[in-house]
Amino acid sequence: MYNWEELRDIVNRFIENLEFERDPRELYAPIRYTLSQSGKRVRPVLFLLAYNIYKESVEEALYPAVAMETYHNYTLIHDDVMDRASIRRGKPTVCAKWGDTAAILSGDTMLVLAYEFFSHVPAGKLPEMLALFTETAKEIGDGQQYDLGFEKRNDVKEEEYLEMIRLKTSVLLAASLKLGGMLAGAPEEDLKNLYAYGETMGVAFQLQDDLLDVYADQSLFGKKIGGDICCNKKTFLLITAMNLASPEQLAEMKEWMEKEEFDENEKIAYFTGIYNALGVKEICENRIQALFAKCDEYIANISVPEEKKENLKAFANSILNRNL
Repeated sequence: MYNWEELRDIVNRFIENLEFERDPRELYAPIRYTLSQSGKRVRPVLFLLAYNIYKESVEEALYPAVAMETYHNYTLIHDDVMDRASIRRGKPTVCAKWGDTAAILSGDTMLVLAYEFFSHVPAGKLPEMLALFTETAKEIGDGQQYDLGFEKRNDVKEEEYLEMIRLKTSVLLAASLKLGGMLAGAPEEDLKNLYAYGETMGVAFQLQDDLLDVYADQSLFGKKIGGDICCNKKTFLLITAMNLASPEQLAEMKEWMEKEEFDENEKIAYFTGIYNALGVKEICENRIQALFAKCDEYIANISVPEEKKENLKAFANSILNRNL
């Protein structure tokens, strides 16, 4: 069996060897640029980890695994246009480097490429797997729309937020695991537990992202700290703070959120101070730990020897221990 670092390296080599040599070159340059920025490759690695639990060689699984990465990066390119983001993974975003029009068009092409890569699934398994992949893509669009709508609301409830991040983030992690298991012929009960494991891990992953946006070391985080605060994004931290705030604090928070012109550093410092005063960071950290404990329950129910689950557990722990 492969550990997650080995699978990440396999994915990176596979992506490096993909051919994008066709005209117009300016359409494919942002795609090569985006896919070449290797991180942990969370989604394809999860796909391959699930597959590798049941099958030794991962060769058959590489194209659909990379389809998950390609699809994910398509969503990031478009997200950055919508969020007016200038930095992603420590480098200029596609929209900052090439402009919004190029970002939208290259992103659209990445979506098509994701489906092309996914079509390498064996014909007998393709309809069922493609149905899950497509439903997941629709759910992610639902989640993104909810996220955009929340920016104009100051009454977002915690349960609404958790459902939004389940759709926007978790379902792709869950689908990556389930699809890897489906390709490998895993039992139906295992597929349910793999999906639930990924879904729960995805919520924890996004809550940690909320935390990192405020408290991370920017040199390690790879994007501007406090971006969610400046955009009035409804995060777990903000929603929790609004629920805990005194009437005076709440009025002041809303005043900040309604300002159209402000000093970004001042706004970030204000909300960070509120979060510290209300103990929001600790509340978020405790919720993340509870979610990862729930993940352990799902993985315990997967019907393979315990040693075959260790690489999946190690990868989840590496995600949880990102740098604050």
